[in-house]
Amino acid sequence: MVRRSTAAAAVLAAVIVLGGCSGEEEQAMPDTPILQAGAPGEDPVLLTEMPSIAEPEITTDDVDFVRHMIAHHGQALQMTALVPDRSSREDVPLFAERLHLSQEDEIRLMEEWLDEHRLEVLRLDEKSGGHAGHVDMATMPGVITEEQLAALEAASGEEFDRMFLELMYAHHEGALTMVEELWAGDFSGEVRLNNLIREIDSDQRIEMDRINQMLASMGPADQG
Repeated sequence: MVRRSTAAAAVLAAVIVLGGCSGEEEQAMPDTPILQAGAPGEDPVLLTEMPSIAEPEITTDDVDFVRHMIAHHGQALQMTALVPDRSSREDVPLFAERLHLSQEDEIRLMEEWLDEHRLEVLRLDEKSGGHAGHVDMATMPGVITEEQLAALEAASGEEFDRMFLELMYAHHEGALTMVEELWAGDFSGEVRLNNLIREIDSDQRIEMDRINQMLASMGPADQG
């Protein structure tokens, strides 16, 4: 009973104090008094401001993931750029346009993340030369080869649409693998990066479902 009375008095005192503060002081304090539970047998503590929580330090795995995913998304943009002049359907170009916009937006967010941490944005190295300042695409899951990209460029009509969707599905599967590998590795858990990763994961899954729907609508491939 004594502990409850003390806590109630603390809340009442906080309300009185807050009511008599200047505007500047009110902004520095919570709108509603907050009591932090005390140790067993001790009274709760009245907080005048929210305790700060330090962000975890980013890891090498964090940085590698972001740089690689930028390059991975970059290859998807190469593929979507081929659609308008080659597709014979209405739904594939619309899908490609939406995919293009979402991947561009995620690239921008990842580049901003690198910039905030004063980290270099590496260029896409399609030939996987491994030179400094480049991202080696050969080590990433789901990327298409130069030969596959050339075949996609040479195709048109239904052949192009089916090839584009199948390659993009595999490409998205690779992105999900990259996400899973980061979560299983030395991921810092930094809030902004975690939110971005979850957005990427969700977008890929939604787009993969849509790809399956379009492939199903095409029927089986012509075996002739």
